[in-house]
Formats: sequence, C-alpha cells, structure tokens
Amino acid sequence: MASVPIIPDSYNHVLAEFECLDPLLSALRLDSSRLKCTCIAVSKRWLALGSSGGGLNLIQKDGWKQRLFLAHKEGAISRVACCLHDEDYVAVATSQGLVVVWELNQERRGKPERIYVSSEHKGRKVTALCWDTAALRVFVGDHVGKVSAIKINTSKQGKAAATFVMFPVQIITTVDSRVVQLDYLDGRLLISSLTRTYLCDTEREKFWKIGNKERDGEFGACFFPVGKNSGNQQPLIYCARPGSRMWEVNFDGEVQSTHQFKQLLSSQPLPVVTLRLDPHYTSSSCSPQSLSFPKLLYLAEHCVMTWTERGIYIFLPQSVQVLLWSEVKDIQDVAVYKSELFCLHTNGKVVHLSLLLVDRCIERLIRRGFWTLAARVCCLFQNSIISCRARKNLPLDKLEHLKSQLDASTQQDLITQMEELISKLEPLDSACSSRRSSISSHESFSILDSGIYRVISRRGSQSDEDSCSLHSQTFSEDERLKEFPAHQEDEQVELDNVSHASVTVEADRNETFLPFSIPLSFRSPSPLVSLQAVKERLEPQSCQLPEEDHLRDLNAATAEAIAKLQDPLVLLEPQCMRRVLQEWLIYLEEKFGSKEHSASSIKKSKTVCVEEERAVLEENARLDPTDGDPSDKEQSSILKDCSEKENTDDTCVSKNMCENSTDLKGPLDSCFQVSPPCVIEPDVQKDLVELTTLCFELRVFSCGNGEAEESSDASLPLAASWTLACRFMRSYFFLLDLKRLKQCIITMYATSPNVWETYIAGLKELTCHSPVTLAMENEDMLKILKQLHDLGPWDDSPLLLVHAQRLYEKFGETALRPLIKFHPSILPSDIKQLCRNDPAHFLAYLDSLVKSKPEDKRSSLLRSLLQPESVRLDWLCLAVSHDAPQRANTVDAEGNPRPRSHLFTWGYSQLILLLIKLPADFVTKEKMADICKAHGFWPGYLFLCLELDRRIEAFTNIAHLDDLSLLNGEDGSIPETIEEWKFLLCLAQNHSTTFHHHGPQNGKAVSNGSPSCPDCITVENIALLLAKAIGPNRALPLLQECGLTLELSERFTGVCEILRIAEKRQRALIQSMLERCDRFLWSQQA
Repeated sequence: MASVPIIPDSYNHVLAEFECLDPLLSALRLDSSRLKCTCIAVSKRWLALGSSGGGLNLIQKDGWKQRLFLAHKEGAISRVACCLHDEDYVAVATSQGLVVVWELNQERRGKPERIYVSSEHKGRKVTALCWDTAALRVFVGDHVGKVSAIKINTSKQGKAAATFVMFPVQIITTVDSRVVQLDYLDGRLLISSLTRTYLCDTEREKFWKIGNKERDGEFGACFFPVGKNSGNQQPLIYCARPGSRMWEVNFDGEVQSTHQFKQLLSSQPLPVVTLRLDPHYTSSSCSPQSLSFPKLLYLAEHCVMTWTERGIYIFLPQSVQVLLWSEVKDIQDVAVYKSELFCLHTNGKVVHLSLLLVDRCIERLIRRGFWTLAARVCCLFQNSIISCRARKNLPLDKLEHLKSQLDASTQQDLITQMEELISKLEPLDSACSSRRSSISSHESFSILDSGIYRVISRRGSQSDEDSCSLHSQTFSEDERLKEFPAHQEDEQVELDNVSHASVTVEADRNETFLPFSIPLSFRSPSPLVSLQAVKERLEPQSCQLPEEDHLRDLNAATAEAIAKLQDPLVLLEPQCMRRVLQEWLIYLEEKFGSKEHSASSIKKSKTVCVEEERAVLEENARLDPTDGDPSDKEQSSILKDCSEKENTDDTCVSKNMCENSTDLKGPLDSCFQVSPPCVIEPDVQKDLVELTTLCFELRVFSCGNGEAEESSDASLPLAASWTLACRFMRSYFFLLDLKRLKQCIITMYATSPNVWETYIAGLKELTCHSPVTLAMENEDMLKILKQLHDLGPWDDSPLLLVHAQRLYEKFGETALRPLIKFHPSILPSDIKQLCRNDPAHFLAYLDSLVKSKPEDKRSSLLRSLLQPESVRLDWLCLAVSHDAPQRANTVDAEGNPRPRSHLFTWGYSQLILLLIKLPADFVTKEKMADICKAHGFWPGYLFLCLELDRRIEAFTNIAHLDDLSLLNGEDGSIPETIEEWKFLLCLAQNHSTTFHHHGPQNGKAVSNGSPSCPDCITVENIALLLAKAIGPNRALPLLQECGLTLELSERFTGVCEILRIAEKRQRALIQSMLERCDRFLWSQQA
C-alpha cells in the first residue's frame, strides 16, 4: 500500500464545508446567467445576498427557514452591511451610488421599510460600507476617496416621532485614492486606501496617517480586539503591506512592528474538508509566496484572515504564525462571523466554510454520518489526533466505531490506515474492550414493546446544532417546512438530467429537504434513517425487499450482460454484442414488457410478425397523406376500445394500437411508459438504462413473440424496423437515455419521420404537467420564451426540445428565430427535425443563428454545427434552392452562365459562401461545385473552381458572365501564366461578337472597345489588364503573337504610354531611395 502523506502536527485547524449552498442560490434564482449574487454580508442571524437585479435576499441562518426580499430600483446591489449590535438594520449600496438603510421591523412583526436614502455618493461607486459598533451609524467610502457617515435615529419609539426626525449625513474626510476597506471599533474609524491607511477619531475629529511608507494597490486593514481578560490592554490594528507583510499598529496609530509571512507561506495548502472531492495533501514544500492582501478580516480565536485569487490565508499575527492556508480559487469577497466564512466567488457561487479544530471537524462528520470523509481526515491529520487534547473529543472507541462503518470490500486501504492510527493511540491488548463499547460510549438505545428503537444521546451538553433529540429535530423539520410560505417558490423547475431514469428518484428524497425545498448535501441524515441503520447493524438481514425479489432474475441477467460486454472480443464485434443484448432483452421484457408483447399472450413466429408489419404499411399507404382525419378518428376509437377492454382483451387491443402507430401524434401519447412500474435502485437503474439504450442503438428489438429480434437483419424491411423502434420506445421510455436516443434517431432513422414523432410524443408525455406546457395554452410567445430562459441553464436537455416543438406547432416560423439564444442546448439538427416538412423555416433559423455571431466567428460556428459532415451538402442544396432566382435566368440552354447572372440576389448567399469556403475533402468540394453550377450560383462555383485548380473552367465561365471585375488578384482569378493569358484573350475574341453586338444584356448596353463598357470582357480590356500585370513592353509582343493588335484602339496605346512613364519614374524613385540608404549606411559605419 502506498504511503499517504501526513499533515504536520503544527496544523490542528481546518476549513470545512458542512452545508452546500448551491440549492439555496438555485431557489433564490441567483444561479442563472441573467441574475447573479454580487455582494455578501453576514451577522449572527442573517445571511445577506445582494443580486445584480437590485434585490437583497435576507436568509435566516438558523435552519435557513425565513427569507426577506428587499427590492431596489436604483440599480444592482454593490455593497451590503448588517448592523451587528442591532440586527434589525441593514445598509445597502447600489450601482448608482445611492445608500439605502432598511429597518426590518422583525420585533414588531411589521414589514421592512426604508428609513433613509443617501445620495451623497450618487454617480460614484461605493466600495466600502461599515456600521458603528455602538450607535446606529453607517460609514460609506467610494472610489474617489470620499468617506461619509449616515446617522440613523431609531423609529422603534413610534412612527409619529420618526416622521419628523432628520437624518444628517456627515462628511468624514476625502482621502487621496479609492477606499479599499473600512473598519470601526470603540470610536475609531480605520480607512484603507490604495496608497496608505488612515485612523480617525470620530468623536474628537482627529486623523492620523499610519506609517510613513506608501503602497500602491489594494491592501486591507482591520482592528484586532483584545479579549475580555486582557485588562486595560488596548486593541491593535493590522495593516497589509506588499510582499506578504503586515504592520502591527497600536490604537493611537503608531507602527509597533512589521510581521513577515513570506517564508511561512512556503508550505503546501491544507485541504478543505468537503464532500465535493476527497481531501489530498502533498508533503513537498513550495516556493515562498509574496502576496498582496486585498482585505483583512478579524476572525474568532485571535485570527486575521485574508484571501487572494489563489486561496484563503488565516494568520495568528500576535505570534507571527500561519494557522493555515487552503486553495479556494476565484474569490470575489468574503464575509465572516466568528469562525464562519461565507465566500462569494466570481461566478456568483457562495460557499459556507467553518474554521474548526480537526478533532471537532471529525466529530461533526461522524455525527452526520459521513464516515468515509471522516476517516480520510483522520488519516491526513494523524499527528493532531494523537495529541492529548484531540483524544478527549475523539476517544479510541469513536475511532473504532468509525472504522467499523467503512466498507471492507471497497475501502480496505482506508481501513488499514485507520488501524495504523488506532495502533498508535493505545496498545493492541486493550483494543478489544474499546471495540465492544464503541456504540454505547456516545449513545445507547433501548427497545420498546412496540418494537421502536429509542436512542438515548449523551451529547446533550455540547453546543453543536446537530445534538438535538429525535422528537425536537423531527418537529423542527416539519415546523420549518410549514413556516416558509409556499407561494415564494411556487414555480416548478424542470428536470434536465441526461437520463430520464434518474428523474423519478428525486421524489424519494424530500425527507432530507430544508425549507425552500432545498436539498442540502451536507445535512445530517434523518433520525429515522439513523434508527434504521442501528436496527440493521443489530439484526441479521433475514429477508429482502419485495421489489428486490421481483427483479432478482433481471438483476442477475443485467450483471451477466455487463460483464460480457466488457470483453474486448465481444465489444469490438457488433454481432456478438447483439447476441448478448438479445439474451438480456428477454429478461427485461419479462419484467417490464407490456402485456401485448408477453410470451403467454402472443405466440407468433418471426415470419408472421414481418408479414403483419408489411400489412400495416400497405394499409397506411392507402390513406390520403394530406387528410389526417381518418387516421385520427381511427386512433381515437382504438384508444376508447383500449380503455373499455383493458382487463378483458389486452392482447388484441394492443396489437391494433401498435399496428396503427405509423402516425404517432395526439392520442397515442397515452401509451408511453414514462415512469418505472416499481422502485428500482439507482445503481441497477443505471445499468438498465445503459443496456436498454444500447439495444435501441444496435436495433435489437422484440418482435412480440417473447424473443428478442435484430431489426438490422437484411430479411426485415426498413418499415418494420422503425415500427419496432417506435414500439420499443413506447414500452421502455423510462429506461432510455434521452440524449443518446435523440442522436441515434437523427443519424440512423433520418428517413423514418415516425421514429422522431414517437420520440417527441414521449417527451410531451413526460412534460405534460410542466409549467411551460400549462402556460403554452394562454400565454403569448414572449412570455413563454422568458419562462424558458428563467428555467435555464438547460445544457443539452431534451426537455427543452419538446418545448420548442410546442412553440413551433403553435406559433410557426416566428417561434424559430428566438430559439437561437438557446444554442447549443438546441442544435440546428434538432430544428431540422422539427420543421422537416418546411425546410425554408429551417434555413431561416440557420441563417439567423450564423448571423447572430460576429463575422470572424461565423465560420468556426458553422464548422462546429456540421456534425456529421454529410449535412454540409444537404444544407447547401437547401440554401441554393430557396429564396433564389429562377434557373432560367442564371443558366442558358447550353448550361453556360448567362451574362451578369452572378449579380442576382440570393437570399442565403452569405450562408452558401460560408459553407463552400469551409475546409473539406476534394470529393466534397467537387460535389459542392456541381451543386452550385446546377443551380447557377456562379460566385460559389468560381471560388470552388479556383480552389480545385480548375482555372481554365473558371476563366471560361468568367468570359460567359462578361464581368471584368471577376478578374482580380485577391481571390486568385487573375491569369498566372502566359498560356492562361493567351487562353483568356482567345475567349474574349471568340465571345466579343456574341456578347457585344446584340444590344442590351441585363440592362446594360455594351460594345467592343468603347468607353461605355469598361467592365466587360473584351479583347481591349483584357489587353489593358495584361499590360498592367506584366508591363506594356512584354504585353505588345504577346498581343502580336496572338494577332490581336488590329482590334486595339488608340485608348490602349495611350494607356500603354502612361504605364511606361509611370514605370520609368517608379524605377528612378527606387534607385534614388536605394542610393540614399546606401550613403546613410556608409556614414554610420564610418
């Protein structure tokens, strides 16, 4: 066994997370991209969370059972501070610079009210808030250095008196830079700015600068109160300095000493104890840390804490020691109360940490039932546990009891480490007696006549919140749920899990829910669960649950199938995998298959099944596809018969219903099995979901005779295959991974729309009671879209897809364009399935999605959407065939381009060009070129010809298009060799008569060589282009060789003379510049 690093004995404190606040933020809607937590404050009673929407949430820490919401129309909340000596008052700063003071009126059970709004800092950013420790006074600091005080006169004596009270604002001072932190104690105000720290006596209005050396950056400062037994000793002040240093300052502002923590921070970080991940520690040392502490906060037990972007640091400044430091990244702000830390992260998350002694932490983990985590912490902090003080709280019997709770089959290494730890505490011969008293040492029990186990706790003297009795804890749980008003969180949040199989499990977890219906993962288990655990430890398990008995054969078959599929010889051979799944599917159908498919009800062979499927297809082919009423009526009657004959003739009715399943809309939704018929263990259900989904992906279905069947068999028609797929989905929808199912349908059943319709029908059945579904009946589209956005983030949940389907069915094409903001939760492949009957709607969505991104990111977006690559050609065919000019206007009878036809407007030209310009293989490029040529999209065709090195073909089409501007060097369409120039001149000569002597072409009169056609393909225009490219002296011999000098006008001669003069002057200029450079370089060398 590998040795586990042990934390040195100098560390006996740890940061622990016992409660996960993510569900709390989710209940408050503070975990979305639109609304986030922006600031945080804490007191003995309240946890205050300010939001970007201007709301302040006040949560009562005792059980998280009460919530106050204070709304502000003055902007987002930037700072919040709770009055520690009178928790009925809260101060809030908004993004507009206003400071609002609230009186909560909790003692009088009244509504919270604003008692003062200060506009002294309006238009500025408030950077610090601080309450007086004795009087009702708030100190405010902003980004320009202004510090003010708001004096509040209480209104608790009566509203009549409060009406005539003045609330003066006093300007304390204005410092030289932004205020970083404010702190107040015993009549002294501490102001820390970007450059230095100031001490103010607010009673005598005196000010001192602390220290002589300035600094540059965010550095905090705080008061350090003395203990009650310190006599007349005055409080201290600690000011952060660069390089991991602190000044220790007396209460008069005089620097006493400088403490250096740089070398002390060369140790590895201590792990944070949390269920999110296992604690780890590295014994190697790291380099010293030179840090800047943005704020300093006084923590209980004479500690000062701070944080950086890397982690949290807690110091004992009086003894110049580092109590601990732990990696907690991306912290925006921290609020502390005694030994509690509430960390606000840059992404809006809030983490609740507690500073505890290691033994206290382990003890609390044991009482909450987190055995594995408690054992890992024990092994890491062995040195601390062996100490005398820790053994008082963690006696040997508790450690023995902890070890006995570990799983010997999967946690043998951890058990061995625990045994090594126990052996260091006490000799081996006395260990047995300790084991026998492991349970009774900290709790005992008695069995009543009724069979109830009564647990008698011996921890009543402890002040921990988890040491309550069974009755009080159960009662408080019910009371908390009753006290919280249900209307505050009446909006149902939809489940978007990967597998639908995990949806139904959540209903069984409400036993451990706190108010707000929030499941806190670190909460101690229910007392009833603890009693059951004690009972199970004492009594042998003589029988199993009925459900386990019922699924015993299926569980065994599932385990056997999983083991076989892990064999590489089976995994790499599809036929072997199908055989394994066929054997397993028989057990699945026996337990969960519908009655009409059971072997006892139907005895048909494979041939009969196939013939019936063919008969179904022939029957449906006779129906008019444009008239859906006969089919709907028939299905309605079948369902009616099904309900009447459910107990008499299930087989016959189900057979009829499945035979008419080619149209799966409307009434057939009711035949879906969207929830498991019995309770299934999560681990078992996970394996069932994997195998069931694999059956669908490999097309291993049941034919109805009690045996599994491969629909991929060549003897089985394609139509019968998708009919079996639809039947399989309806029967086992609760055991299918909805994400993989959707992807499989899109790729394997692209030509079978009924399979997709069955999938959508199942999703509709699953979400029939969703608030979005209910709102779909009477709400407008914008409200529904807003509701969908508020319920996010959706990730790639299929449940969002079914809401999009309902929107499209109700509002049509107008509902598709707003769906681009849900990308990538909804992909273009999903939209293409939704509107497969009207491809123009899909094109409008795809074009809007691409155009919603900046131009430089459109190509990368489109490339990411081309999954699989084959959809590129499908999308291109759609784009060139919709909102496009008539083919007769772009292509002549011989298949050549019509003159100037490339200037026609194409509705999706940008999308087409993006598609053809993306990287692709040679064959795909050729196919795209053929598509563009067939539809007459000449800009794309010319681009592809040049990219495929079909330059002669490109020049030929340019000559037909008769546009000289197409010959430019930017896209490579200018001739590069003498042979290409000769070919282009020949083309111009051959087409001159055809193009330029038959009057107007596309609205423009042209004639060879005349100034009225400077952009046409003529011999003279090509000759001028040749002269500009290679020079007039080289161009004339080439023209003479081709016999084209007689077709040139005086204009050509004049232009050539100008080009010669320009070329001569340019050469002279270059020669002159070179001579000057040469002289300069020689002068520098000399």
